[in-house]
Amino acid sequence: MKNGSCPNINFTFSDRFLPPVYILVFVVGLIANGWGVSSLLHNWKKLKIINVFVLNIGLADILYLLTLPALVAYFMSGRKWTFGDALCKTMRFCFNLNLYGSIGFLTCISVYRYLAIVHPVRVMGRFTTTQSVAVSVAVWLLVSVQSLPDMLYVKTSGNATGKCYDTTSSAFVEDYLKYSLGWTLCGFGVPLLVALGCYGHVAVVLCRPNATDKVMKQRSLKLLYILIFLFSVCYVPYHVFKNLNLAARVSAKRGVCRGWFNEVYLGFQVCRGLVCLNSVLNPLIYLHGNDDIPAPLKWLFRRGRRVFGRPTSNTGSVPMTEI
Repeated sequence: MKNGSCPNINFTFSDRFLPPVYILVFVVGLIANGWGVSSLLHNWKKLKIINVFVLNIGLADILYLLTLPALVAYFMSGRKWTFGDALCKTMRFCFNLNLYGSIGFLTCISVYRYLAIVHPVRVMGRFTTTQSVAVSVAVWLLVSVQSLPDMLYVKTSGNATGKCYDTTSSAFVEDYLKYSLGWTLCGFGVPLLVALGCYGHVAVVLCRPNATDKVMKQRSLKLLYILIFLFSVCYVPYHVFKNLNLAARVSAKRGVCRGWFNEVYLGFQVCRGLVCLNSVLNPLIYLHGNDDIPAPLKWLFRRGRRVFGRPTSNTGSVPMTEI
């Protein structure tokens, strides 16, 4: 929402809330993803199908994390953007690549898990690491094409110390709302339904009495929990409040101000902080099922589980499946 469009909107909240969140995400996310990506690259010859997708999620996270220092400087200066229009658009483009690339690769992981568990005979030996690399390239291209229209919208206010909009200026907010709704449906809604459908079916199959592979059951259910957590905390609130905030901006531009506009704006700022947490939480997908985790880290994970009262099982000697 543009400053001054409606009274009683707390526009200074984001200047106080977002910089500490971005700093925390930058430090923790860069360490976690840097370690995860380097471990996967170190074991490239043993890289399995799902880990190819996890590697791409890590790369997308690092690409986005490297833009956070500029965002921190922007908000700490009272939202005065001094780095030019090109960098503003590049930064927003990297955010979209990270967000929708992560969603796309999570969906690929869900589909591969579904095929491996629900239809193991049909897919046995038919999927290779090379094919997963080709699918990853397709995901990058699709997300890039999907993100390109966003680059056509105005992202800065046009002066040396202007704004760097995460969406666009009020002059084009009506068109951007339509674009955002379509983007939410295609880039988020459809992948969400696919992922939940796949893992819902997987959960049903693994919870049957004749499901004998307890290790596969445990890992698949854990991945389902991580997926649900990522979508419910990071992705769903962001898309809901983003579109509500855009709708409020459209109404404000038309001279209609509602009492709930401030709550929507504050909620959207909180969701902007939550959505960037995916760059910290995504490494959990790698850590929960990788057999090459160093022993000290495994010990820390077991200790953490004990602290929270969760029982552990010694599955370190069981090889990870191909899919």
